[in-house]
Amino acid sequence: MVQISSSRQRALLRKYARNIRFMMILGSICLIVAALPKQAQFRYEFEKGRIWNQKDLISPYNFAILKTPDEIEVDRKAALASVTPIYRLDEEIAKQQAEGFHNDLEIKWHTAGIKDDLKERYITVGNNLINEVYRRGIIKLNPKHQPADNFTISVLNKNVAVDKNLADLFTREKALAYCESSLNKRTDVDGAFLLDLIDDRLLPNLNFDEKLTGKLEKEVVDNLSVTRGMVQAGETIVSRGSVVSEEAFQKLQSYKKAFEDNARINGSMGVVFFGRFLLVALAIVLLMIFLYLFRKDIYADNRLVGLILLVVTAMLATLSIAIAWQIPNLYYIPYCIVPIIVRILFDTRLALYIHLLVVLIAGFFVPNSFEFAYYQITAGMVAIYTIKNLIRREQFLISALIITSSYFVAFVGISFIRQGSFTTIDWVDFVPFIVSVLLTLLAYPLIYAFERVFGLTSDITLIELTNTNAPLLREMAFTAPGTFQHSLQVANLAENAIYSIGGNALLVRAGALYHDIGKMENPLFFIENQTSSFNPHDKLPYEESAQIIIRHVSKGIEMARKAGLPEMVIDFIRTHHGNTRVDYFYQSFLKNFPEKFIDENIFRYPGPIPFSKETGVLMLADSVEAASRSLKEPGEKSINDLVDRIVRYKLDQDQLKDSDITLKDIETIKTIFKRMLMSIYHVRVDY
Repeated sequence: MVQISSSRQRALLRKYARNIRFMMILGSICLIVAALPKQAQFRYEFEKGRIWNQKDLISPYNFAILKTPDEIEVDRKAALASVTPIYRLDEEIAKQQAEGFHNDLEIKWHTAGIKDDLKERYITVGNNLINEVYRRGIIKLNPKHQPADNFTISVLNKNVAVDKNLADLFTREKALAYCESSLNKRTDVDGAFLLDLIDDRLLPNLNFDEKLTGKLEKEVVDNLSVTRGMVQAGETIVSRGSVVSEEAFQKLQSYKKAFEDNARINGSMGVVFFGRFLLVALAIVLLMIFLYLFRKDIYADNRLVGLILLVVTAMLATLSIAIAWQIPNLYYIPYCIVPIIVRILFDTRLALYIHLLVVLIAGFFVPNSFEFAYYQITAGMVAIYTIKNLIRREQFLISALIITSSYFVAFVGISFIRQGSFTTIDWVDFVPFIVSVLLTLLAYPLIYAFERVFGLTSDITLIELTNTNAPLLREMAFTAPGTFQHSLQVANLAENAIYSIGGNALLVRAGALYHDIGKMENPLFFIENQTSSFNPHDKLPYEESAQIIIRHVSKGIEMARKAGLPEMVIDFIRTHHGNTRVDYFYQSFLKNFPEKFIDENIFRYPGPIPFSKETGVLMLADSVEAASRSLKEPGEKSINDLVDRIVRYKLDQDQLKDSDITLKDIETIKTIFKRMLMSIYHVRVDY
């Protein structure tokens, strides 16, 4: 009953996982379709100066020809120039300044030394000059106009506008000069005294009304026509084999705009949405089929599937936002960030496949889709190739430089095809590619975030773990120096072997360095750490000694988890002895107590056995390196025999049956181990 119940429970869990996976896939498809631009897509790709290789394009309906941006700018400037600036008249200024003049004269008159009977004359002359100046008007010119003397403005007074020529108005400087000239012609008054008083009373009474003028300018610009002429239904827009001239290009642009507007008004958004759903669904389903056929480990893990769908959806959503915001250039978006993240977290083949998928979907919604696809596919391939074997952080910067170079080559090539001249290339257009590459460096912190959220281990993390200054390794170097040296030798053996047969060399090295950390609990119970003739096992029963030796596996797992090591590294600790026996103590017990019955499992490691190439190679490297230390006189024959015996024993014990290691791989591994051990022990090979 328990067997049936357990089997059914596993079946229910698998079904539940499948349902979750289906919901994630469907949700991702819907999110991508919802995020992408909603308008119908124009079917033709065209560029100015290129040959039109498709059939004659006949207009199916009437549409207006759009003006070019340059034409619109010329019209805008002309329209703005036609707007008469509005200046508002402030009548109170003249009254206030006349009163101020009178008050100033009363104050200064007693110290001026002028006869009192002339006072009324001075008041009259001064008032007349001030009134005359303000009657013509003192203008404060707006800096953005600074027009010529014959420039016309509108003077607004009590909601009545009157056009005046600037030549008929005073500026403050001109008003002062006019007053000075008038006073110099009079001999019956002290001109300097009056001019000093008038100077303080010349303030602008015509001030620019920016709000009202701006409103008029906006109305004029808004009323500008953005079209010129019409293309009639049945008229040829561009003929097959002809060059797309400036005029033809503008007609094509206008036809594209008319098509999209017509589709938005008359077309069915439901049909457009369904068409996009089919395209996106096909691409995502093909991705899932790829995972099912070639990466079943990822396909079976909803956590990893969710991460891949998240990266794809986020990239396409970013593209959609950029289109909606109408950023100046869509090449600012760091498309290469996707293949870099997938390559670091998974593998090269999956990174290339997902990058192609993202570019294919994006190509439907960007202008010049073939050009876009060429730029991004080549740059993505370069990004993947340059970080194929990530062993240093600097490779991110090197990769960025090489990606920039690939963009540059593609940019120059496409520019040559378009323009046929090097001198006409607009190098400013390459700036978005540089920005895109700089933004691609965000992959580094994003990888760290994905590792933490989804529990993954990237090559970057493995690089950090293999640093011998890492806390656990530094502690082992002091606590169990013999074990530390053993781990270094095992790491070298295993890394060279896995590199030759194919596998993750970084992962093997990390696993090898940490596989024996459990020995730090009782370092002296392991022979490589014993520096004297005293052996603590001599005073212990064989069963207890065996358990101490076996316990270094469980203790190592405990220490690794406490230190936060990734599970894929902990797997090496768990499997490096498989479920083999501690034969020395087992055989010693049988020899000394032949009459006693003993449970063999007391002397057997708990397992599991290695389940990957990497863990299998580590088991062999660990056993071979440890056994080589017992060789009294290492030589070519003794090392060859030792390696053959150890590997044969592991095979006989079925320790490698789940490791996906072929017999050809076994021979390669043995050859590498023999060569390296001979080098370590300085064995001279007979030629």
